[in-house]
Amino acid sequence: MRKPWILCALFFSGALLHAQETLQQKVERAVSREPLKGAVVGVMVQDLSGRVVARREADRRMVPASNMKLVTTGAALHALGADFRFATGIGYTGEVDAEGTLHGDVYIVGGGDPTIGVSDTVAVKPDALFWRWKSILKQAGIGRIDGRIVGDGRAYEGHLENTTWGYDDTGTYYGAGCNALSFYENAIDLAVSADAEGAPVKVVQRYPDTPWMHFTNRSETGPKGTGNSLYLYTTDLAPYSELRGTFAVDRKPKLEHFANKYGALTCAYYFWQNLRSTGWSVSGGYADIDRGGWLRGPDFVPVEKAGTPAVAGESLSPVLSRIARETNVRSDNFYAEALFRQMGERSSGIAVYDSCRVAVADVLKALVPDALDGLRMEDGSGLSRLNTLSPAFMTAYLRAMTRSKAFDAFLASLPQPGEGTLAGVLPKLTAAQKARLRFKSGSMDGVLCYSGYVLSQDGVPQYVFSLMVNGATAKTSVLRDTLGGLIEAML
Repeated sequence: MRKPWILCALFFSGALLHAQETLQQKVERAVSREPLKGAVVGVMVQDLSGRVVARREADRRMVPASNMKLVTTGAALHALGADFRFATGIGYTGEVDAEGTLHGDVYIVGGGDPTIGVSDTVAVKPDALFWRWKSILKQAGIGRIDGRIVGDGRAYEGHLENTTWGYDDTGTYYGAGCNALSFYENAIDLAVSADAEGAPVKVVQRYPDTPWMHFTNRSETGPKGTGNSLYLYTTDLAPYSELRGTFAVDRKPKLEHFANKYGALTCAYYFWQNLRSTGWSVSGGYADIDRGGWLRGPDFVPVEKAGTPAVAGESLSPVLSRIARETNVRSDNFYAEALFRQMGERSSGIAVYDSCRVAVADVLKALVPDALDGLRMEDGSGLSRLNTLSPAFMTAYLRAMTRSKAFDAFLASLPQPGEGTLAGVLPKLTAAQKARLRFKSGSMDGVLCYSGYVLSQDGVPQYVFSLMVNGATAKTSVLRDTLGGLIEAML
């Protein structure tokens, strides 16, 4: 029988051995064990000079999930500037008579502002925004509208969604397409609750109202333990949506978030409602503009070609630095896609995805010219599984961003453990330790990635890192703890 002092000596010598391990050794030990064993694991950790601290499969291109938002937000801040604001124009067609009646239509001319109608920490509340729009009309001498309120989202051409997104993503709120005039991030909230087994799920639309939609409920209350497979099938080709799938009889009621394909029409509808509720006369209802450039009302019958409005004034979004922070902390797909598409619009005047990819690539060529072989960028949010980047590209990019004029805003946009999507990451760190970390998570089925900065005690970037796991079978919470341990070892 071993004596107690021998056991203690063995324990402390083992602990000391692990304490003396290099980060490279810790990485190799973690990869050789569950939950990383058998998965594809890429690691790159460097100091600001480029000296490698730890490296494994660093040149392998992997699916980054929402780590792609680091590229989108950084490129946008670098190219557009931290103080950039999206502009939404208020214009009109027709003439204003001596009594202040507009004989024509009011146009809400979208400029890509993704925050319209959103209830987050940066967006202007709808009533305040509508007050600004009404002030513009009054300054133009308009007090009554003998015409329509038209939502004009024509500035962004092409499909709402990226064509490489999965079909089962495009009906969800996180796969809602981005257009030049949106409302509530082009999402719709449905309150769902179980009924008797086999009966349709109970559904109540909460917000926003979409009175033009023809909604059919094909869902079914499922047996106990069968979970939630509800999905809203919808398209921007016609105002029809259908809820399918099952919702288990033992599930608690919840608010589900789906895609609304008619952001411009929804925005026009809510402004029209606000005008009428505050004493304005609007004789012609509300409308939007279809892909062919035709005006259409809630009956979706094209009536005439849309005009070219005279813009009387504009409202501005919050500054880009605040939008980028919201994008990275909440991992907001809609905001990320808006930034991506604005890059294309600003560069070429065309916001189709091909143009956006070219615009972002041009920015990255200036930032990281020697590392672009490690990147394939299909969208701005990371939702596409055709996106790939290597840990080596990511750390080269993160080092390059420290030399950007927008670096302070970029660093401030990144969460630390305990914030947003990092709420459950490294919970045992002290406040001082958490303050030394700024990084972004990215996750989807089988994928977990963490990339960002380790700061010195003085808040200066000391290391850049990218930890990427693809093809994992373990739960995200288990992967999170393992990768979190590697990040903690960098402090």
